[in-house]
Amino acid sequence: MLEKISSFISWFDGIVWGLPLIILVLLVGILLTVRTGLLQVRHLPRALKYMVKNEEGGKGEVSSFGALCTALSATIGTGNIVGVATAIVAGGPGALFWMWIAAFFGMATKYTEGLLAIKYRTIDENGHVLGGPFYYIRNGMGKKWGWLAKAFSFFGVAAGLMGIGTFVQINGISDAVHNYFDPENLHTISILGKSYSWTIVLTAVIVTLCVGLVIIGGIKRIAKVSEFIVPFMAIFYVIATLIVVFVNIKAIPDAFVQVFQGAFGLKAAGGGAIGVGVSSMLNSMRMGIARGIFSNESGLGSAPIAAAAAKTHEPVRQGLVSMTGTFIDTIIVCTMTGLCIIATGSWNIGLKGASVTQNAFKNGFYFAPSLGSFILMISLVFFAFTTIIGWNYYSERCMEYLTNGNMKAVKVFRWLYILAVFAGPFMAIEVVWNISDIFNGLMAFPNLIALIALNGVVAAETKKYFAKIKERKLS
Repeated sequence: MLEKISSFISWFDGIVWGLPLIILVLLVGILLTVRTGLLQVRHLPRALKYMVKNEEGGKGEVSSFGALCTALSATIGTGNIVGVATAIVAGGPGALFWMWIAAFFGMATKYTEGLLAIKYRTIDENGHVLGGPFYYIRNGMGKKWGWLAKAFSFFGVAAGLMGIGTFVQINGISDAVHNYFDPENLHTISILGKSYSWTIVLTAVIVTLCVGLVIIGGIKRIAKVSEFIVPFMAIFYVIATLIVVFVNIKAIPDAFVQVFQGAFGLKAAGGGAIGVGVSSMLNSMRMGIARGIFSNESGLGSAPIAAAAAKTHEPVRQGLVSMTGTFIDTIIVCTMTGLCIIATGSWNIGLKGASVTQNAFKNGFYFAPSLGSFILMISLVFFAFTTIIGWNYYSERCMEYLTNGNMKAVKVFRWLYILAVFAGPFMAIEVVWNISDIFNGLMAFPNLIALIALNGVVAAETKKYFAKIKERKLS
């Protein structure tokens, strides 16, 4: 019976994250790119400037940078290490190119989400902010679409509590710590008749305490912690990958050749001619786009929940700040991981998941392989921890909307969330990953419908904002 349930969940996961959703996300990104006039290219420098320069006098609970870091805390996660490795192993080096394509159009999508989050958010008399897809669905599309907003909220609560926010991330942390400190299970503890490594038990206790101390403080504490950890962990990881790239610098040009050839299924045929493998190209495209979407979450509707809390009165400005999240996550962090894996040849030697990236780091840190393993372990721990606290905020806001602002229900949910973090390391992860994927994917459908319906609003707001800027320059 359990095997049948597991098989059904796996099958349904494949349906949710099949080609229809992937194509829909990509088409929405293309539509919004056209409607905003290739904004992700023309205004990226301005977006990067806004990212570090907070707006003065805006209403909200946290700074624009704090809101971005909260969104990035949930976005930059194990997908940047494990997800990239999985995509390249399954789809070849060309998958990295299609991750770039997903990110390019995803930047327009993320811009739109951030803009709509500010335009349609609500702020009560106490200054408490609530916004995101549920509000731009209801307030933007009309009250008759309230059921769609509730559906998004339900999927968001489920995704946070039963998967991507808790079980998946804490499992990633405990596995990383266990594989580094006690891979042979030499030190074990018996709990309810099952044997667990002491590293898993201690990790569960320590991480649960740290998560509890952060999320009990609400969005302001989550944002403060994110503002410190996210830039630090991103810079730390990129520096580590640069070392791996530098050590393998001679292999980098060939790595780019492999990326572009693999992206279009190009391969040497008889007599040295170039042949095209259509099935190879489609596989590379599917894996790259799917993993790219999963990594940067453009179109899923999670990031605008954090964007809504930003201290700003300009929807377009926050949209630009939100857009930089996809740029940082995929164009920078995922690219560095991908180059490490391809340049070291770690993708086609029979390894899977985190072991692929670990092999690349050991290769790069050939002078101290254990240091490479330690750096990757620390990166995984920080990435997963920040995803836990970021997704807590997302799912709490979904619960608040779902229960019509019942803060008692939100507080109960918060403690359930903390309990789920503690229980995560002791659960079978395979089914949990599939359940997590399903709810995460189901969040996307209501959000994408809203983005399509409100694309005219986005185009108008964008045109009006940049017309104002042009007038100020001329005056």
